[in-house]
Amino acid sequence: MNRRNFLGLATSGMFAATAGAPSLSWANSEPGEQSMTTETSYALTRPAHIDQSHLVVTDLGRVSGFYQSMLGLTVIEKTASGEVLGVGGVPLLTLTTTRDARIAPRNAAGLFHTAFLMPNRAELARWLRHAAHNNVVLDGASDHLVSEAIYLSDPEGNGIEIYADRPHEEWKFRQDGTVEMATLRLDLQALYNSAPDERWGGMADGTAIGHLHLQVGDIPQADAFYRDVLGLTLMASRPGASFFATGGYHHHLAANIWNSRGAGARADNMTGLSDYKIRFNDKATLDAAVSKLDQLEIKSEKRDGGVFLRDPWGIGLTLSA
Repeated sequence: MNRRNFLGLATSGMFAATAGAPSLSWANSEPGEQSMTTETSYALTRPAHIDQSHLVVTDLGRVSGFYQSMLGLTVIEKTASGEVLGVGGVPLLTLTTTRDARIAPRNAAGLFHTAFLMPNRAELARWLRHAAHNNVVLDGASDHLVSEAIYLSDPEGNGIEIYADRPHEEWKFRQDGTVEMATLRLDLQALYNSAPDERWGGMADGTAIGHLHLQVGDIPQADAFYRDVLGLTLMASRPGASFFATGGYHHHLAANIWNSRGAGARADNMTGLSDYKIRFNDKATLDAAVSKLDQLEIKSEKRDGGVFLRDPWGIGLTLSA
């Protein structure tokens, strides 16, 4: 499919359910072929933000190759059971596998998507141009008012969002402090046309995991855990979904029951989201969250320089500063 047909299908809303394997790798890109930036995204300057994510997969080579060639991540570390991938030497995504790993059913609690935040709109356009020239199959694309987002899936069905935030001063907030978001059509052709006509050399420095969107079994239970226990602020609500953040961001975490209503705890050998890390820029906020865990006698342990616990659906998370 040529890039114009690709964009025509994308902007009309005709999306396939999974993303195909990419045809090109940028492992041999020449220095200077990507635009470099040290700009810190607003999401990462808040009292807390998502630091890293860990997925369990069945085919490590295939999935890792996808994230390298299609998303432009690089391998930072290799272990006996997996790999750590990131951007500019900063770890973002850990992939591991085990002999008994089994594909999680669609209605299981776990990952809805990992959202990779670009430093700016120009980098989002650059990635889209790369995707179009490699005939990537998208799952969707939306203008959320606060951001512009493109959706796809990795080879094992793990959801991915590639997005760029609009400037924070352009966001609209209601009197109760919640933020106005929507799901509108994104003009992919216009976004593509804004990209420079040059070879894409991978994700730019400053790319991060802006948020994680989870599948859970019950929204009131999610609110009770992420808002009332961890101390995140409820920034928006939709039928069957809640969006949480710190410091006025639109969301660092989201939870929905669109596929997973009534889901119980995840099995140990399920593929998908095993655990993730929340990093606190404000130690007082971290201390308050840990204190609340102790007050409520929620089981936790010190691990990897932070405090590890599991949410009501068995998804692990580490709180650290």
